[in-house]
Amino acid sequence: MKKKAVIIGGGPAGLTAAHELLATTDIHPVVFEKGEMFGGIARTENYKGNRIDIGGHRFFSKSDRVMDFWRAFLPVQGYPAQDEIKLGVKKREEFVSDGPDPEKTNNVMLIRSRLSRIFYLRKFFDYPVTLSKNTLLNLGIVRVARIGFSYIKIRLFPRKEENSLEDFFINRFGVELYKTFFKDYTEKVWGIPCTKIKAEWGAQRIKGLSVTKTVLHALRSVLPKRKSIEQKDTETSLIETFLYPKLGPGQMWESVAQSIIESGGETILNSEIVRIKLQGKKVVSVTVKDRGSGKEESVPADYIFSTMPIKELITSMEGSVPERVHTLAKGLEYRDFMTAGLLLNKLKIKNETNIKTVGNIIPDNWIYIQEPDVKVGRLQFFNNWSPYLVSNANKVWIGMEYFASEGDKLWSMSDEAFLEFAKEELAKIGISDESDVVDGVVIRAPKAYPSYTGEGYDHFSEIRDFCDSIENLYLIGRNGMHKYNNQDHSMLSAFEAVRHIRENLKTKENIWNVNAEKEYHEEKSS
Repeated sequence: MKKKAVIIGGGPAGLTAAHELLATTDIHPVVFEKGEMFGGIARTENYKGNRIDIGGHRFFSKSDRVMDFWRAFLPVQGYPAQDEIKLGVKKREEFVSDGPDPEKTNNVMLIRSRLSRIFYLRKFFDYPVTLSKNTLLNLGIVRVARIGFSYIKIRLFPRKEENSLEDFFINRFGVELYKTFFKDYTEKVWGIPCTKIKAEWGAQRIKGLSVTKTVLHALRSVLPKRKSIEQKDTETSLIETFLYPKLGPGQMWESVAQSIIESGGETILNSEIVRIKLQGKKVVSVTVKDRGSGKEESVPADYIFSTMPIKELITSMEGSVPERVHTLAKGLEYRDFMTAGLLLNKLKIKNETNIKTVGNIIPDNWIYIQEPDVKVGRLQFFNNWSPYLVSNANKVWIGMEYFASEGDKLWSMSDEAFLEFAKEELAKIGISDESDVVDGVVIRAPKAYPSYTGEGYDHFSEIRDFCDSIENLYLIGRNGMHKYNNQDHSMLSAFEAVRHIRENLKTKENIWNVNAEKEYHEEKSS
């Protein structure tokens, strides 16, 4: 009898674990996904033929293994996509010579140019911020001078202790730049002051970004260079191109799920794990509830890979779980995510860049909304991610992204009220007139962001130590590890978990070292 691995969650981490088990072991994987589709928050919602990428997923990684994994499922284009044809593009240097034609097949990865900007003072700023003529004019000489002097001051007299995210930002950018471009947006995301967020969040998300590296990148960008999708010498926040599935990120994970079935594994949707039975230091079975019929079934397991929120994982355990661990897990905090997908006749705001686009819409993938008088945190322009995400090429399909907490005023709004609210905010900041919105939909994603706040996070090592002591339990992925991972980091944690089993490693440290902020802590110590 083959050993069985129960995998909780059909997102990037869970599906990668199942694929890796099938490819490198004789363990039989069974993936239980609570939702109606695979991909987790990297799924693609479809509304009347208009596809929504929840949060925006650039397919870029400095890991060759991850890049090769993606390209094995969806090969890189060799011919121009629909929007490139309309703009007269016949060939790009990055095209693969024997790559597929996006106009003839869906199984293709597009090469997209990255552009994201900051919208502040009702004006556009480069992201990351550069010392361009546009930046200087938009900010004004007085504010620029204050930013410059505060940056020099913090380089001479840095804060000795980085106890909060505010300390982290200020030490890298100075007080004025922090207040101008980081503080308000970050507090929109988390709903609390930066002084109450751990510095580790910055260490994971932007540890390689600094004023110096941004300036050096800007200088290098004017030099001639061979274009490459790899960009290994570029900080992730500064990459200029990325790969993207023709039909959105969920297309990748649906393809992986299908491959798992074809290779002998199992993938089951609408299945919620409601109980996890422990015996000593092992999980022996899980109870799965069919969300349609309500029927429950006990499933024995030799291994468990969990991507479910740790708060829910600990609560569902039956066995000797220390009361202290229960209490800390209940104290873990999360931030939830809402997207208003709006279909527009046109944008009010004009494309004033030198980048050509279909319909001359602004060329951004997304825009960070730094304005304090609206709740919206970010705008996505799905036409620019992939023209195939939009059912009508003459329309503009956007996502207005909001950060909320389950039960708060935003989260509790009806879909109709929330869409009206979003339309009003879009008009308020001058992006589009309300009358140009022709349709819309609301997508909610609970527990999208594990929070680096609260007592549970302060003592997370105790939760981790308990979970690691359960011999056949592996925590992987963003919510599984309560770690703000990108999808490539989630995949790498799955690779490492399978390697732990395959090589019979003594500790699970290799899994936790993925996207670790160890270098940051070593830097602080020195």
